[in-house]
Amino acid sequence: MSSDHYLTPTWPAPARVRATSTLRRNGHSKEAYASFNLAAHVGDLESAVLANRRQLHDQLNLPAEPQWLEQIHSDRVVEAHPDGLVRTADASFSQTSGIVCAVLTADCLPVLICDKAGTRVAAAHGGWRGLAGGILRNTVTALDCDPAELMVWLGPAIGPKAFETGIDVLEAFFENAQSREHTEAIARCFQPHSLKPLHFLSDIYALARAELAGLGITEVYGGDHCTVSESDYFYSYRREKTTGRMASLIWLADN
Repeated sequence: MSSDHYLTPTWPAPARVRATSTLRRNGHSKEAYASFNLAAHVGDLESAVLANRRQLHDQLNLPAEPQWLEQIHSDRVVEAHPDGLVRTADASFSQTSGIVCAVLTADCLPVLICDKAGTRVAAAHGGWRGLAGGILRNTVTALDCDPAELMVWLGPAIGPKAFETGIDVLEAFFENAQSREHTEAIARCFQPHSLKPLHFLSDIYALARAELAGLGITEVYGGDHCTVSESDYFYSYRREKTTGRMASLIWLADN
């Protein structure tokens, strides 16, 4: 871990690109939300969430309030703005310095994206429905550049040994596959459950990598944590149901 508060991506992003993912430690929330919960929609005290967000802002020296999203497991992407308004979408992007893109997760996959020139950034919320439905494709389209010029960091999400799914999840990904090669890559992400017919152990990191590869993105980093098993560091909805959310953030600095 990078610190008691934050996980810093290990990737060769340009110096202008700032990115981090929060841990659940050393915040103001209590009980099930202990302690650095940044989500206002999960039942935590508003005062605790606001205190955690102020701490986030101060510790990271953020240039603006993050673009918080009402995440609905969709394929919708919006441009981030520093106006404090919550927008309904599952990804945001920016080509302007000082604008902070953010997503909240507690098992779903946070995906941070930048270009190699350090001129554009995006953050996407990769729940399985969003991944199957095209949230990464739409985010890459919104960035409006050659996918080969993009790099991606996969933040902490549910690991392949913990992500049990039904056949409906497999079918959803198959329905939206972009090619035969993509279909074959998707199939490799689902291992049949040894005890439950028509159930699988699924690899959300590999599913994202398969999608990104199909889009022409070859530089993909991260994807080496499990929010379910690493309870000291991460919230997990699947493990706890009532719990907080981590934030993954990315922005462009002035220099």
